[in-house]
Amino acid sequence: MSTTVTSAGTGTVDLAGTATEYLRLRRALGYKLVRQGELLVDFIGYVQVAGADHVTIEDAVAWATLPTGADPVWWSARLGVVRGFARYLHALDPATEVPPVGLLPDRDHRVTPYIYTDDDLDRLLNAAGQLRPAVRAATYQTLIGLLAVTGMRVGEAIGLDRSDLDSEQGLLTIWHGKFGKSRQLPLHASTVEALLGYLALVRGQCSRTPQGSSMLVSTTGTRLIGNNASAVFSRLVDDARLDWAGRRRPRLHDLRH
Repeated sequence: MSTTVTSAGTGTVDLAGTATEYLRLRRALGYKLVRQGELLVDFIGYVQVAGADHVTIEDAVAWATLPTGADPVWWSARLGVVRGFARYLHALDPATEVPPVGLLPDRDHRVTPYIYTDDDLDRLLNAAGQLRPAVRAATYQTLIGLLAVTGMRVGEAIGLDRSDLDSEQGLLTIWHGKFGKSRQLPLHASTVEALLGYLALVRGQCSRTPQGSSMLVSTTGTRLIGNNASAVFSRLVDDARLDWAGRRRPRLHDLRH
């Protein structure tokens, strides 16, 4: 049975149907909202069981702080899901109460990135150059250099295909980046030259013909796997003897900063 609320201005509002439309509109803008969609359905079920006539701050907080004893960060995230929907619903049902920002404050859990110096990068590239076989060394040197000069995300770099490089125009196309958006990155001539050199090496020395269209490949010619790349990078950090005393251990992701 659908949950409904009575609106003084528009009559009865179907909460479940409105939530579906809300998620559809947000996803059309590029937001995936997989987990958020599941949470919103759960909240609507909670309101239905409570028999509430409108979405209220009291009900939103009561639902958001489940389960008891959970991390406040999780509570804040749950309330954020309700807040976004409540703002949308308020236009249809003026009696809807929108939970204010800061009602369940979230501690700042954003990791402070490690900022690499030029010397750090030289050390990492030299350490990567010691990997074997030669194609593996070249792959990680190219990955590290590409992240450092373009600021792209690790997943975007790993997802690159050879056809994404326009060497004549000096452009690299990122397809399906964050929020599903695509963009083009202008490259310095030296970066284009380095990428072309890497691709020529892969064609000449890879133990097998590259599988598929991947730009950055493993020693077997397949696309790199993110977890494997992070593990190799962690060893390179040790080999390069980077000093991160008092800071978080350097991560592959930090290169984009």
